[in-house]
Amino acid sequence: MSLTPELRQRIESLLAEHRVLLFMKGSPEAPRCGFSAKAAGILDSLLDGYGSFDVLDDPDIRDGIKAYGNWPTIPQLYVDGELVGGSDIIASMLDSGELHGLLGLAEPDRTPPEIHITPAAADAIRQAMGDAEGVGLHLEVSPRFEAQFQLKPVSGREIVTESQGIRVHLDLASAPRARGIEIDWVDDLRGSGLAIRNPNAPPGVESIDVDALRERIERGDITVVDVRPPQARQAQPFPLAHEVLDEDSHDRLAALPPETPLAFLCAHGISSRQAAEHFRGHGFKALFSVDGGMEAWLARFG
Repeated sequence: MSLTPELRQRIESLLAEHRVLLFMKGSPEAPRCGFSAKAAGILDSLLDGYGSFDVLDDPDIRDGIKAYGNWPTIPQLYVDGELVGGSDIIASMLDSGELHGLLGLAEPDRTPPEIHITPAAADAIRQAMGDAEGVGLHLEVSPRFEAQFQLKPVSGREIVTESQGIRVHLDLASAPRARGIEIDWVDDLRGSGLAIRNPNAPPGVESIDVDALRERIERGDITVVDVRPPQARQAQPFPLAHEVLDEDSHDRLAALPPETPLAFLCAHGISSRQAAEHFRGHGFKALFSVDGGMEAWLARFG
């Protein structure tokens, strides 16, 4: 695709508005692909706020940004108007410390986290690793505190911790999320496998129906956050007191006390759960997704 002067001007205007700008699928609160989620999760761990643009809402920008930076995939991170790269490059620069320098941040903390592996889990891991050579056991802990083990080559930039003689390699973003993690081996009616308990993970997102939501709104002990696009909010406004989630409100909502109960509302109850999971990554402890979303509310209360 060739860039028209008008489209180039649009892109350059976006870049001029934000020192740090992530072109992604979805939003940092509700990413719509795994690579975008990875990139946004890294930036969320480093910055209180940054610019983002959902390319799925604008096909011209989606194709144009690929031509503008001669980079074929999304997401794309720009800092000071210069292309940094996609999610893999962002992750690599995080681990090397280059990303901290680029963003003007202090050197990263590389203190190995203390983890706890039971003897049974250690035996199972040793058997699984077998005689594998040239690879290490990597543990990734996502912003939502989802833990995943992988056997892959060691770059030398990882943070390495050890328990029961098992060396575990972590990337820079995962290390603080893994502090105090407990890894056990379970064998019960559900099957056999590693069981991971992470003391840092806040409680999971709960479902709430519209009747219970209305009762709690009337009691004044919950904050509703409407995550629908502006057009949908204008067409069918939520009739009771609420917040909206957008680029301007995100940082203010994320700065609320982590005990604040938040109920996320979307059209049908899907993207609301994604938004709630994003705020779970911020440490909130009482998060709800409204079952059926605005559609259920209108069916029940008109």
